[in-house]
Amino acid sequence: MTSPSPRWPLLARAGAVLVAAALAYTSCGTLMPGAESAGGASADGTGPGVTDDTVKVVFIGTDLTRTASMTGFRNADVGKPAEQVKALETYVNANGGVAGRKLEAVYREYEASKDSPAAETTLCSQITQDDKAFAVVLTGQLQSNARPCYAQRRTLMLDATLIADDRATFTQLDPYLWTASYPEYDAFATSFLSVLIRQRFFDGRKEAGLVAADTPANKSVYDKLVVPLLSESGVTVAVNWIDTTSLGTLNSGLSQAAVNFRGKRIDRVFFLGGARLAPFFMTSAKAQSFTARYGISTFDSPVFMVNNPGTVPPESLAGMVGIGFAPANDVPDSQLAFPDTDAEKKCLDIYRQAGITFAERENARVAFTYCDAALLLQGAAANLGPDLNAAAWGTAARALGPAFRTAGGFGGELGPDGYAAGTGYRILKYDTGCTCFTYDGPVTPLGR
Repeated sequence: MTSPSPRWPLLARAGAVLVAAALAYTSCGTLMPGAESAGGASADGTGPGVTDDTVKVVFIGTDLTRTASMTGFRNADVGKPAEQVKALETYVNANGGVAGRKLEAVYREYEASKDSPAAETTLCSQITQDDKAFAVVLTGQLQSNARPCYAQRRTLMLDATLIADDRATFTQLDPYLWTASYPEYDAFATSFLSVLIRQRFFDGRKEAGLVAADTPANKSVYDKLVVPLLSESGVTVAVNWIDTTSLGTLNSGLSQAAVNFRGKRIDRVFFLGGARLAPFFMTSAKAQSFTARYGISTFDSPVFMVNNPGTVPPESLAGMVGIGFAPANDVPDSQLAFPDTDAEKKCLDIYRQAGITFAERENARVAFTYCDAALLLQGAAANLGPDLNAAAWGTAARALGPAFRTAGGFGGELGPDGYAAGTGYRILKYDTGCTCFTYDGPVTPLGR
């Protein structure tokens, strides 16, 4: 009988984290019965959770305590989200409320280690039927049925999750799905690939490796962007689609990808799909005696990679390059002043008025996305009057222009047909001098 690999405990721990966070990337754009009609929502009347006097909004907090204990990974403390939500409620209500109504903010905590389609359905039912919420702020709901469930029940979603929401998903769930902090996946992918090419990541190579979660969004990006763009550079792509539906398929997929790349002598590898697929591949790759230079992004959790040398081999970080669009997930304060933007300063001031402070930007990563969601919700609803519903709100949100800026990312202007307020990026590189990630160059509009 063959003895288990000495690397298995680490691989198993890493895989458990990814399974808990990535199962939902399968069929992310699939709609539940009834959601097909979401795009036909009327701009007349009031939505669920709206009375003459109040608007109910549920903020979800994702509890990673048990997952961290199980896996051994480190996450920076994000404070007390329930208190942060209360601070936002107080601020919004002291400054006009939402469409002239008082914001009734409800905090619900969700246990990440128990994530499953059934658990997401239960959570959706609690929020839409028990709470009867007008809107929900999502922070880690990754199962394929989650977002369609809220859309089917006419509940506005402000997505604060690092998930690959592509244009097709936003369009299918229109007017219910929006993000106040992060980008649309198509625009992100265009910039990510363009930067890798401009940074000469593929120079001298005829073939590069791609590790991607097996999802509709990634398949679309691969066909529409990856293949044609790299073909123009004379590079073919050896893609390994990773089935993330179980720990077994995950580990076997990552290990096989490393074996395939090693056999082809590939030394340039990049990632699509997020959910920390990149750092866990690097763990598998080391066990297979494979190493490469990696192309990465915010979706790959750069700060997590630096903070967890026991999971991510430190030597894997050398030479990493890509794009970053969320500073709290990308770089330390030593590389970007904290606070930096007016949007960050405004959100920090709101929390400070409630006695809440953050030692570093990374500690505020969830609080910033909560703040973005609350301020976008309030700003777009300011002139709506009695007809507060998802369709009317969406039209007003797009009309805000530069009046809204995101604290969690770069940008803020949704534009005439946008769904995502994260509209900018910076080039992201690993610096061996500071043993951290750094930004290079100015903020650039996504899609370029």
